[in-house]
Amino acid sequence: MKIVADKNIPYLKGIAEIFGDVTYISGSDMSQNTLKEADTIIVRTVTYLDKDVLENTNVKLICTATIGFDHIDTVYCAENGIRWYNAPGCNSGSVMQYIVSSLFVIAEKKGINLKEKTIGIVGVGNVGKKVARACSLLGMRVLLNDPPRQETEQSNEFVDIETIKKEADIITFHTPLTKEGRYKTLHLADDDFFNTLTKKPIIINSARGGIIDTNAIKHAIKAEKISGAIIDCWEKEPNIDTEYMHMVDIATPHIAGYSADGKANATRISLENLAHFWNLPTKGIDKVTPPEIDNSSIDLRGVAPVEQVSYAALKTYNPLADQTKLLANPSAFSTLRGEYPIRREYNAYTLENADKTSENVLSELGFKNVRLNKE
Repeated sequence: MKIVADKNIPYLKGIAEIFGDVTYISGSDMSQNTLKEADTIIVRTVTYLDKDVLENTNVKLICTATIGFDHIDTVYCAENGIRWYNAPGCNSGSVMQYIVSSLFVIAEKKGINLKEKTIGIVGVGNVGKKVARACSLLGMRVLLNDPPRQETEQSNEFVDIETIKKEADIITFHTPLTKEGRYKTLHLADDDFFNTLTKKPIIINSARGGIIDTNAIKHAIKAEKISGAIIDCWEKEPNIDTEYMHMVDIATPHIAGYSADGKANATRISLENLAHFWNLPTKGIDKVTPPEIDNSSIDLRGVAPVEQVSYAALKTYNPLADQTKLLANPSAFSTLRGEYPIRREYNAYTLENADKTSENVLSELGFKNVRLNKE
């Protein structure tokens, strides 16, 4: 088999070769010419795959190491016998980690108590469910909005968007980007959305930039219709609106899902999809693992019990470090993503000297080794 893969997909080299002949190139260099002999391609969102790229090639399978698949012309693929797979849920733990840390940062900045706040989660798929569970563990009241799931499941756990707009102190988006149809999410947060908010919520977008209308949220910030914003995903990436960037409380370069764990999951899922499609054995795929890190022990001795969860979470990841880099050089948006440092999720860390009162929350968030203070 001939495989062409994006050279920037982590932990792929040396393992993909068990399935065939692998050529690694830049995602932006994928074209009819470079893909002509490929049977399978493994890509990221930087590669837009449509007729212009796929026609006159031998491609039968596309594996994208991402949750999103709006960079694939699915209609063209269906019409031309090309199968595609994405990697749903691969970075859900990473996005949850990003949201939790960002909530702690903005709570300190705004002087708010998260336990007194209601968070509205719009989109309750793999990511939204983990965010909802984490927010519940933090003592927040959680509202769930997911019209497609509500229609299918007829569950009373969901509320409509009007309830979110009326009751939520914080609204976080976790939907795919759909540009048409009944459940269109393109510019879901538009002028009308912001103009009909009852409270002045904090807005979070770590899903897709196009979910929020940039001009609309800028107007909302200036008119004080919202009290803050945490933005990781932007319209027109990598050429983002720098005025908007400076207006928000936390601005990061689309890296919420960029933990090493999430990347390894995406690569592993892509290879599993490849093996499934071509009916090949999966032996060796389990070698795709994130690297170990130095200083994986977090000592909570001397940290007040009420602060141990936020302290531990921010030790694993603090979004302000990514914000500092973006604000210093927004034109380096793509570079900041492509050269993102290793970030591990909670399960890579050992917590020492935890208080009994915080042990359960820390364990439920995902810290696997929580050792109590024996004193």
